Amino acid sequence: MAKLDKDILDQLKSIFSNLNTAILLLVQGSPEDAGRKEMEEFVTDFASSSPSFSVKVEDFPTEESAPVLSIWKDGIPTGVQFVGIPGGHEFSSLILAVLNAAGQGKNLPDESMQKRITSITGPVEILSFVSLTCSICPDVVQALNVIALLNPAISNKVIDGGVAPQMVKDYNINGVPTIYANGDLLNVGQATLGELVGKLEEKFGSSNDNGIADNVPLGFDVVVAGGGPAGVASAIYLARKGMKVAVVAGRIGGQVKDTSEIENLISVPVTTGDALAADLRKHLDAYEIGIFDNRRIVSADLKGELKKLVADSGETFEAPQVVIATGAAWRKLNIPGEADYLGKGVAFCTHCDGPFYRGKRVAVVGGGNSGIEAAIDLAGICTHVDVFEFMDTLKADEVLQKKLKEFKNVDIHLSTALTEVKGDGRNVNGVVAKDRTTGETKEYPVSGVFVQIGLTPNSQVFEGEVAMNSHKEIEIDGKCHTSVKGVYAAGDVTDVPYKQIVIAMGEGAKAALTAVEDRMRKV
Repeated sequence: MAKLDKDILDQLKSIFSNLNTAILLLVQGSPEDAGRKEMEEFVTDFASSSPSFSVKVEDFPTEESAPVLSIWKDGIPTGVQFVGIPGGHEFSSLILAVLNAAGQGKNLPDESMQKRITSITGPVEILSFVSLTCSICPDVVQALNVIALLNPAISNKVIDGGVAPQMVKDYNINGVPTIYANGDLLNVGQATLGELVGKLEEKFGSSNDNGIADNVPLGFDVVVAGGGPAGVASAIYLARKGMKVAVVAGRIGGQVKDTSEIENLISVPVTTGDALAADLRKHLDAYEIGIFDNRRIVSADLKGELKKLVADSGETFEAPQVVIATGAAWRKLNIPGEADYLGKGVAFCTHCDGPFYRGKRVAVVGGGNSGIEAAIDLAGICTHVDVFEFMDTLKADEVLQKKLKEFKNVDIHLSTALTEVKGDGRNVNGVVAKDRTTGETKEYPVSGVFVQIGLTPNSQVFEGEVAMNSHKEIEIDGKCHTSVKGVYAAGDVTDVPYKQIVIAMGEGAKAALTAVEDRMRKV
């Protein structure tokens, strides 16, 4: 992506048409560095899209032995740097970094979150290792760039692992995104802005040790906990009925953003998780809905007439009615070694981390659709794939099982449970599996373990407040009532069968209509 074509340049000119801040794009590197010439061409083309841009090139050796692009605003470095050309999925991160530096961009957080960010104690030097083919990396990169832009004591260097192989080796990178802060591991995998801010506060402290507890607007009729398909549907239906609604969520879109392609959302033949999440946000913005994203609910008091939800920001949200739509998260194996080797061989996303295991033997845990899809993806680049399924049959759709059988480098182990992930202290080098029929245990020499065993509900904070089943799913009736008057639940956090986007949307709408009906009847 050294040269930008005319269509892209025309789009950039439109995006930057209101840019009125002096932005310097500084390219540093040795002329001998691989990609230096391509970086200069790329930046020159990019800068031609607005008169607010200027370009400077310095023959300055970098520790990465690769060209580095730094963004300066009004003659001052912003703390945002890119090692290697930010193409692929990271092209949007470059665009947003420029807009955010100028105080523009819809991804800038609200005032409360900005105060938390500026209160983080520095200095903090962040290294963000990414792959340009990683679909979840940009969310993390863009969040860290916002943090660096708002807090001058924090910097974020975005490193394309493909152009800095020695750094990848030195930091033992086996998955992306992987984030280091002042030399220590901070995060591996997906994380929201709120989660990253929380981790930075915990590690480095804050000038406001009690957190930011700004006054939350009062008078909400309903607070919706969660910003996925169920939560968004619920909020929109409530707003359309004239209710004053607040949405408190980690991110709008929820788990949808972790999905690459979506082909079963009726009337939309194909879309992506990012596109659907953006559409959900756009639909919310069409109504007067209070959106409080980048927040994690840490406690709940639902038994009184006025329900209370407390976020990690220190804010308390109150309303007489609450809809719980906090969704679900990837289920973990919870076996010895799994947590120790997260990001060092244990992974959850084949699209992001699969390329790190090219030419190696890997294991996939789970025989459902996600597990078999992962095995198909990996079989094309890995020498061998071992699929482990706890039950005695695969649960994946027949079309996927048929596709998997076309690969000769795949072994399927049914009625088998993984009991341990093994490694040498730096990387995974094997797994121990037990045959549930014979009781025999065997070790398999794999370099990676991709866990695809379904979802676990995000219901922990509501334990003791509403009734749950043995799987920690919130129990609801046919109209989304929970065991507590005035509290409703919808989507993957509930015991409703079949965790699907279209079902979650319907359940969210149903919960909203029930809440409105109960309010009208003074139930």
